[in-house]
Amino acid sequence: MEVKTSLLDNMIGVGDMVLLEPLSEDSFIENLRNRFDHNEIYTYIGSVVISMNPYRSLPIFNPDKVEEYRNRNFYELSPHIYALADEAYRSLRDQDKDQCILITGESGAGKTEASKLVMSYVAAVCGKGQEVNKVKEQLLQSNPVLEAFGNAKTVRNDNSSRFGKYMDIEFDFKGDPLGGVISNYLLEKSRVVKQPRGERNFHVFYQLLSGASDDTLKKLKLDRDFSKYNYLSLDSAAVNGLDDAANFRTVKNAMQIVGFMEDEVQSVLELVAAVLKLGNIEFKPESRCNGTDESRIKDKNVTCVYLQAYYARDALAKNLYSRLFSWLVTRINESIKVTRHKVMGVLDIYGFEIFEENSFEQFIINYCNEKLQQIFIELTLREEQEEYIREGIEWTNIEYFNNAIICDLIENHQSGILAMLDEECLRPGTVTDETFLDKLNTICAEHQHFESRLSKNSKYITDHSLPHTCFRIQHYAGKVLYRAEGFVDKNNDLLYRDLSQAMYKANHSLIKQLFPEGNPAKVNLKRPPTAGFQFKASVGTLMRNLQTKNPNYIRCIKPNDKKASHIFTDSLVCHQVRYLGLMENVRVRRAGYAFRQAYEPCLERYKMLCKRTWPHWSGPAREGVEVLMADLKVPAEEFSYGRSKIFIRNPRSLFFLEERRRQCLQNLATLIQKIYRGWKCRTHFLLLKKSQIVVSAWYRRYQQKKYKKIKSATTVVQSYTRGWQVRREYRKFFRANAGKKIYDFTIQRIMQKYFLGLKSTLPSMSPIDKSWPARPYLFLDGVHTELRTVFHHWRCKKYRSQFTEEKKAVYEEKLEASEIFKDKKALYPSSVSQPFRGDYLEISKNPKYQKLNSAMEEKVLLADVVNKINRANGKGTARIFLLTKNSVVLADQKTGQVKASVPLPDLTSVSVSTQSDGFFALKLKEGSASAIKGDFLLSSEHLIEIITKLHRTGATAADSEQLNIDISDEFLVQFKHDKVCVKFIQGAPKNGNSVSCKRKNNRLLEVSVPTTA
Repeated sequence: MEVKTSLLDNMIGVGDMVLLEPLSEDSFIENLRNRFDHNEIYTYIGSVVISMNPYRSLPIFNPDKVEEYRNRNFYELSPHIYALADEAYRSLRDQDKDQCILITGESGAGKTEASKLVMSYVAAVCGKGQEVNKVKEQLLQSNPVLEAFGNAKTVRNDNSSRFGKYMDIEFDFKGDPLGGVISNYLLEKSRVVKQPRGERNFHVFYQLLSGASDDTLKKLKLDRDFSKYNYLSLDSAAVNGLDDAANFRTVKNAMQIVGFMEDEVQSVLELVAAVLKLGNIEFKPESRCNGTDESRIKDKNVTCVYLQAYYARDALAKNLYSRLFSWLVTRINESIKVTRHKVMGVLDIYGFEIFEENSFEQFIINYCNEKLQQIFIELTLREEQEEYIREGIEWTNIEYFNNAIICDLIENHQSGILAMLDEECLRPGTVTDETFLDKLNTICAEHQHFESRLSKNSKYITDHSLPHTCFRIQHYAGKVLYRAEGFVDKNNDLLYRDLSQAMYKANHSLIKQLFPEGNPAKVNLKRPPTAGFQFKASVGTLMRNLQTKNPNYIRCIKPNDKKASHIFTDSLVCHQVRYLGLMENVRVRRAGYAFRQAYEPCLERYKMLCKRTWPHWSGPAREGVEVLMADLKVPAEEFSYGRSKIFIRNPRSLFFLEERRRQCLQNLATLIQKIYRGWKCRTHFLLLKKSQIVVSAWYRRYQQKKYKKIKSATTVVQSYTRGWQVRREYRKFFRANAGKKIYDFTIQRIMQKYFLGLKSTLPSMSPIDKSWPARPYLFLDGVHTELRTVFHHWRCKKYRSQFTEEKKAVYEEKLEASEIFKDKKALYPSSVSQPFRGDYLEISKNPKYQKLNSAMEEKVLLADVVNKINRANGKGTARIFLLTKNSVVLADQKTGQVKASVPLPDLTSVSVSTQSDGFFALKLKEGSASAIKGDFLLSSEHLIEIITKLHRTGATAADSEQLNIDISDEFLVQFKHDKVCVKFIQGAPKNGNSVSCKRKNNRLLEVSVPTTA
C-alpha cells in the first residue's frame, strides 16, 4: 500500500477545499464526487473534515491506519477522521487545551459512526493498563446502551439517532481517560406512540422481543409476536443487516460493563415492557344519561372522556420512556463521572432538517443548528485572527453572513418565536395553534427572515407556496416551511397530575423514582417549564460549554437516499452542502490566506526547486524559504512570512509550486534512474569478471587433480608389478615353512581379536557383578578363567582403595557381625542395612550427660540405652550402656550415676538367643570383683552392634582373652548365689508385637518372642 507523505501527494481531486480553483458550488460538488468515486470519503476545509457516508466497509479503519496517523501533522497525510482525532488528542494532552468535536449532518449521514471512530481512535492511542482499559471499555460500551434506547430505523437510516448527545471525556495529566459525562438533548419521544410509514419504534422494543429468553418474556408477560403490540409498526419490523437478538445480548453485556446491577437491568426491561403494554390499552365510547360522552377501558370499570383517554395513555407512554432514557443517561454518568480534569467533548446531534412537512421538532433542531453555525463562524474567525496575530500577519476584516439575526428571531426574550410560543401556552383562555400563528404574524411580520401568508407584509399574500396554516423562516441553510399545527401541544408537553401521582404510588421502585412530582407531600402547583424553554436552556448551556473549548468540526454528508454504495446524487449532496454552510466556510477560510505551512516542512518539500537550497540547506529554515521564493520569483503580494509559517494567499501560487516540484521530481527520477542503471551494469560486469576468474581457477585445479590421479595410478601399477616379480622370484623359499607361518599368524590374529573384544565387553567395576563375557574358543578356556579371576581381584582392590579408615572400620565391624551371627540369629538380617553409629546418645554433646562423660577416662566406643532385666519379675529398668576399650559401664538414665563398671577381662562370654529378640547376657568371671552381684541380663534394640563391638574390643585388648559368643535359646545366668535358666519361646504377638519376659519360678525366666511372618 502506498504511503502518502503529504496532503498534496498523489491527490485525487483537491484534498482541501480551500485550495479548490475555481471555487463555485458546481466545482465543490464535482470535487466531492470525484473523491467519492475513488473511495476518498474524507475532504478538508482547512481544519474541518467533510465525511461522506460510503454505506459499506472500507479498509481505512484498521489498527495499521491508527498507527499511520498517530502523532502525525494534520496535513501530513491524506484527509482522514483519524487526523482530526489525533490533532485534538495531542492538543489536549500536550498543550492542556480542552477540546470539543462537533459532528453534524442529517439523518443517515454517518454522525454516530463518526463519533464511534473518534472515540475508538482516542482509546487506541492513549495509555494502557488495567484501570485505564476498564475506563475505556466503559466509555465505549455506553454507546450500545444509548443506541438501543435512543436510535431507531427511519426511511433515511437504519440506525438513526433520535436524540442529541454530547459526551465530555475526561483525561488525566498523562492523557489517559478517567471517565466522562453524557448530556442528551430532545429525545424524539413521539416515536414511542406513532411512527411514520416505513419506520420503526426504538430498537430496544424489537431487541427485547427477539433476544430475551422465554423465561424472561414469561416473567415480563410478553409475547414474541410484534403484531400483538399497537406501538410497534409491522411494515418494517425486520431490518436487513440488523440482528435484534444478537444486539439484545450485546446491550445486556454493555450494561454490565458500564456498571448496571442485575436488579437495575431487570427494572429497565420491566419499564420497556410496561410501555409496550400501555399501547394495548383500548377504550370504548359510552354516553351518560345527561348526554355527555365518556370512555371506559374494555373489561375494566374505569371511565374518562374518550379523546382525553387516548391522549393521556400516549402522554404517559411518552413520558415514561423519555424519563427512563434520561435515567439511563444519569445512571451511566454515575458510573463514568470523575472530578474534572482535561476534557474532550464529542457532540453528535441532529443536522439541519428540511422535510416536506416540518413541525415543532424540526423547528427547535434547526434552531440548535443555527446556534452551532453561529459559534462555528465565530470560533473559525477567532482562530484565524489569533493565528494571524500570533504569526505577526496583518489582520483584515472578513465579510461574511452573520446569522445572529436569525437566532434573535427565534430566541429573543420578548419578540422571539420561542418566547411568544411560551407566552401563548401560559396565558389563560382558549389557546390554539391558530392564535399562536396570529401572534407571529403580528409581531414578526416585518422581520426580513420571517414569511407568512397572513402577515402584514403584502408581498406574501399572493404566495401560493405558503399555506395559511404555515410560516416560513429563511435560515442560513435555506428557507424552511413550518406547519403551525401541533406547536402549542408539543411545547406544553403536559402530563396529567393524576397520572404522575398514580405513577408515584406504584410498587415499582424505578417508576416511583421517575415521577418525583407525584409525591403528595411535595405537591408543586407551579406549571412545569415548556419543552421549548428547556431546549433553549440546554442549547445555551451547550454553547457556553463549547465556547470554553477548542473546536474541531466533522460535517457528515449522505451521498444518496437509497442507503446504497457507489451512488452519488448531486441534488441531495448540494442540498446538504448548502444547509451545512460549507461554501460559506470555504469563503471565510479563503478570505485571508488560503494555505499556510511551517518553514521546516515547506523547505523540505520544495528545496529541490532552487540550487542554493538543494540538496541541503545549512541555515535557518525561514532564510532557506526566503531564498527559495526569491529564486522562483513568486510575486511578493502572493505570500507573507509569519514567525513560524509562510502564508500563501492564492491557491494558484501553491499549484505553481506543486507543478514545478512535479517537473523537478521527474528530472530527479531520471537522474536517479541513470545512476542506478550505471551502478547496476557495473555491478553486473564486476560479477561476471569475478565469476570468470573463479571458473578459470577451478578449471586449472581440475586439470591438476587429473594429473595427480594419473601419477597415483602409475605408482600403484608399478608397485603391484614389482611385488609380483619379487613373489615369483622367492616363492620357492616360502613353500617349506608356509603352513607354520600361516598357523602362527592365524593364532596371533585370533588372540588379538580376543583381547580387543574382551576390552570392549568387560563387566562393570562393581565387586558383586558376577557377569563375564562368554568364551569364544575352546582352547582359550584356561586363559579365560584366569583372566576372570585376575580382573575380579583387581576390581576388588580398586574398590577397597576408595575406602577411608573410618569406612574400613565400619565394614570390618559389619564383616565380623556377619561371621558371628549370619544364619545363627534371626535378628541379624534386619541389622545389615543399618549403619553402626556407636554413640547413639551423643554423650559428648548432650549437656544432660556432661557429668557422666567427664567421669569416663577413656574414649566411649558405644553409648546406648538398654533395659536391665530384673530376675524377680522379668521387667526391665532403663540403663545407659557405655563401652570403652577396657570396660563396660552401666549408669542410671535419669541421674547419670554409674551403677556398675565391669572391666573387659572380667567378661567370659555373652549369651544370646537365635530369635529376633534383643536380649543378651553378660557372663562374668567367677571370683572376680565384678561377679559379686552376678551376671547382667540386658535387652537392646542394637544388640548386633553391641555384641560385635564387645567381641572386637575384647579381641584387641592385650590382657583379655577371646570373648565367647554363645547363641542358644536356653542359657544359664548367675544372679548372686543362684543360677536362673533363661528360655526363649515363640508366641502370639502381644502388646504391639513386643518381646515379653515373665518369671515362671525361682529357676526359670521365660522370654516370649512374637512369631515373624
